[in-house]
Amino acid sequence: MTESTTPVEGAGPDPQGESGTGYAYDPPQHASPGGEAMGGDTIGPPTGLGAVDPQNGHAFDLQNGKAAGPPNGAVNGPGILCEHVSRSFGAVHAVQDLSFAAPRGKVTALVGPNGSGKSTLMLMLASLLAPDSGRVLVHGVDPSQDSAAVRATVGWMPDQFGAWDSLRVSEVLEVMARAYFLPGEQIRSRVDELLMLMDLVPLAAQPAHVLSRGQKQRLGLARALVHRPEVLVLDEPASGLDPASRRRLLRVLRQVAEQGVTVLVSSHILSELEEMADHVVFLDAGHVVDSSSVRDLAERPRPWRIESLDVSALSRALGDLGVRHHGVVDPAQTSGGHAEALVDLPDEATASRLLRDLAGKDAAVVAFGPATGRLEAAYLASEAADREGAL
Repeated sequence: MTESTTPVEGAGPDPQGESGTGYAYDPPQHASPGGEAMGGDTIGPPTGLGAVDPQNGHAFDLQNGKAAGPPNGAVNGPGILCEHVSRSFGAVHAVQDLSFAAPRGKVTALVGPNGSGKSTLMLMLASLLAPDSGRVLVHGVDPSQDSAAVRATVGWMPDQFGAWDSLRVSEVLEVMARAYFLPGEQIRSRVDELLMLMDLVPLAAQPAHVLSRGQKQRLGLARALVHRPEVLVLDEPASGLDPASRRRLLRVLRQVAEQGVTVLVSSHILSELEEMADHVVFLDAGHVVDSSSVRDLAERPRPWRIESLDVSALSRALGDLGVRHHGVVDPAQTSGGHAEALVDLPDEATASRLLRDLAGKDAAVVAFGPATGRLEAAYLASEAADREGAL
């Protein structure tokens, strides 16, 4: 991510240099902070997960914290496993030789441009579409072999909400609970629990067709949770949500994962995915092109923004430290009213070192932080981000 700026005239030498490439900060007086920039580990089948503790790995009851019983089925191995999966629609190869695993009790994010295969993959996981080749396992079960078992295990939320328009919000949940064969004496309490969880109590008596896009999204998530699934597959769940509802979504998904549920979620809102996800899988043209834990993305390069009260002091300090940057911008040209500079740093350890040295050079720094999130930086560094029509 490069900001096109012009260094302030008379504010000191431009340390950009002739190349203008490479990592920005490597002053000779310091040893290497830990070697070259590292990529994140790929996500493979998790090991050592063991059995779910019946004290904290039970099916979730988020309103009152009561145990709803332990998860059903096997508890070893990943919650979702795809091995060399392909699916085509005529000449269109939506998914090609795709392999990845999503661990249980974690939130895994799918990131990729439109047409990268995310929705096709999710349809296969929900047993609504069969792969042409390869193997899909959901909680250890192949949907092509036992779709009924998979559907009993998976909570599926597509990107477009579909419901009977004449039904009230509470009735939609009641019908879904009966479709999943919940005992009749449990249905009312489960519906009330989900209405409270997703802040739908004031809308419980409203027909589904009068709901806004965001309200339908909240109802869609409640519907996906009605049978206490062990795998949750969500396609663009934050679409149309207001800020408060997005915070609620984030909190609910984190709570669900903490109860041992495998959560797979796709979204184009990368900042929110970063807050909720433990792992990320990047797709492009039907392939997995990268994967990492969100934590490990901190060890990858990304741009950092420096803000200072004094344009000359900032430019001079960057020059003294030998920091390559994209130009120091005058306060009159920035939205925050401070002098700004963007620098490309290899990792957070280097950023911490640079901040310390800028303070030692009296650079009058008032703000210092990543110019993009970890997921956004990783995505923008990929070839998919540069492809026409990808954004």
